[in-house]
Amino acid sequence: MSSAKLIDGNEIAAKVLEEVALESEDFLKKEGRAPGLAVVLVGEDSASSVYVRMKVRDCSKCGIESFSHYLPTDTTTEELLDLVETLNKDQYVDGLLVQLPLPEHIDTRAILDHIDPGKDVDGFNPENVGRLVRGDGEVLVPCTPAGVMRMLDEEGVDPKGMNAVIVGRSDIVGKPMALVLLHHHATITICHSRTRDLAQVCRTADILVAAVGRPLMIKKDWIREGAVVIDVGMNSIGREEAPQLILDDPARVADFEKKNYTLVGDVSPDAAEVASLITPVPGGVGPMTRALLMENTVKAAKWRRE
Repeated sequence: MSSAKLIDGNEIAAKVLEEVALESEDFLKKEGRAPGLAVVLVGEDSASSVYVRMKVRDCSKCGIESFSHYLPTDTTTEELLDLVETLNKDQYVDGLLVQLPLPEHIDTRAILDHIDPGKDVDGFNPENVGRLVRGDGEVLVPCTPAGVMRMLDEEGVDPKGMNAVIVGRSDIVGKPMALVLLHHHATITICHSRTRDLAQVCRTADILVAAVGRPLMIKKDWIREGAVVIDVGMNSIGREEAPQLILDDPARVADFEKKNYTLVGDVSPDAAEVASLITPVPGGVGPMTRALLMENTVKAAKWRRE
């Protein structure tokens, strides 16, 4: 029997979207138009296509106008830069998101650097990164860390004075997650592929954030009794890769029978036996990331208006 409380990302995300819808309605009344989000997808990556469709759907739920741009895989860096520049200048676009990953031949850093910081709802432009480092109040925080902080707040978890361990040092999750927790007065450890005795470091965590992209890597005995576990991972595994604890789960078995794979996080599900709070996969951090994208879009619209 699991002892941890599951943090329901779907439920909290629905609450966020309701709040955003009210703010969008207010913006529409004052400005005569809805906040606008432009999403650019290059290529035909199936996962990215799904994410874009979900973001467009979220826009429709909360009164944000969406502008979708689908470009072929052979789009050049220069062509994409031209589109970004056009969207930077478009007065109806308040938020601009270029779906990652981009094809290998495109200079991703050049693209992110060129997005107007005021429209950078992903929070990846170097100006926004610098503002986050500095702890500015008016900054567009990357959506996944922002979503994690909202989840912690909803569950009454105050990071102040806690030991927070982040497994993964990506620019998208690991680094900004560390900065946000640091600004909330947690003591931070960032782990990566060269961390010595990773399991022991994880055991020091009051808050453990797993964002390494390796299925079921973090085991139950890596978790401190009563820790809060945030699983950012989203990995698909087949039946032949699944450990027994996954094969014993009827919902996972149904997945295998329906689509020959199931989605799992970076943390083994039996970690719930020792954690106090844990996010499920799916249904945890993922919905929150999308919801905070909507929130960032409305913030960007308001800040640009002001």
